[in-house]
Amino acid sequence: MAMSTRIKKHLEENHIVFSALTHPSAQTAQGAAAVMHVSGRKLAKTVVVQAGSQYCLAVLPASTHVQLQALSEVIGQPARLASEGEFASMFPDCELGAMPPLGELYGLPVYIDESLITDKEIVFNAGTHRDAVRMNLADFLQLAKPQACSFASKG
Repeated sequence: MAMSTRIKKHLEENHIVFSALTHPSAQTAQGAAAVMHVSGRKLAKTVVVQAGSQYCLAVLPASTHVQLQALSEVIGQPARLASEGEFASMFPDCELGAMPPLGELYGLPVYIDESLITDKEIVFNAGTHRDAVRMNLADFLQLAKPQACSFASKG
């Protein structure tokens, strides 16, 4: 499976300049960072969270974990990690666990950890465990319209 056609079309329709990256298969974000020779602090991973009756995307560095309490305070409702069974059907064009942080494409709000908005670029999964996208951070922020806040912790 190559980069999701839906993701590629979405980026192209929005006139986003991006680089498609292909790498050896990696099942975790930190593993993907390693095979792409990208710091785990610079690769964005996407985690599906349920807050109340709504799902949302939490985008944070691959080398960190979601602090659910901090995210709950921002969202205003108790948050928990969604199970793969709960969100698998939300991303029909993606391999399980390889969804991009493009919530606007899937009707989901996006929360991005502030630590990811200090660089000029962002790198994230492109729908498979072998494909990624590198794009300008400003373009990502304009496209996904995430709410920036602090919810990532190391370890």
